[in-house]
Amino acid sequence: MGTKLLVIDDDPNICDLLKFYFENEGYEVKTANDGIEGLSYFKMYEPDLVLLDLMLPGLSGEELLPLIKNVPIIVVSAKAAVKDKVDLLLGGAADYITKPFDTSELLARVAVRLRESYVSPFSTVYVRGDLKLDTASHGVSVSEKPVSLTRTEYAILKLLMQNSGQVMAKSVLLERISEDTPDCTENSLKTHISNLRGKLREASGKDYIEAVWGIGFRLRAET
Repeated sequence: MGTKLLVIDDDPNICDLLKFYFENEGYEVKTANDGIEGLSYFKMYEPDLVLLDLMLPGLSGEELLPLIKNVPIIVVSAKAAVKDKVDLLLGGAADYITKPFDTSELLARVAVRLRESYVSPFSTVYVRGDLKLDTASHGVSVSEKPVSLTRTEYAILKLLMQNSGQVMAKSVLLERISEDTPDCTENSLKTHISNLRGKLREASGKDYIEAVWGIGFRLRAET
């Protein structure tokens, strides 16, 4: 089975265009023309990446964004304002490309985001350089050396690895890990991340997690 993409756009011509190009590259593509249909397809189809328009009937792209979890989302929109891009990237989007777009650039961005967030369907292991996280065993290792993490530290690292290279706002981090770690608060988040960074640094000599001043945190693009 190939890599699965979900295209959510209210313009059937754009959906057909992207379906044509990506299927020629070996992807499996499903399309939806409104937000409600897109959310339904996301739950049924379980795509590896979502291409999301913003101005959608039913549910807007902004409303859909927090409902689509654990896969990279590339926003494809005519909105070109920097503030719109920043808000969406901080709200969970992995990337943003403005319409009209160059198909070769979009193909490249999809390939990069899939490579960065790749999860093996057989081993459920996230890999970033020599850092590995196994969701089945809840094990974390650096260069095959186990690293002992608390429940909250593990949840934070897992989320950052799922969104590798993407800045995660503190509010988004708290919301996304709340099911696993309901005891983590805004005040304690900084301490948990500091402890996590220290453990990974001690194991590898590298600083995997970068603080983005006034915004949040991200897993470094190069580790």
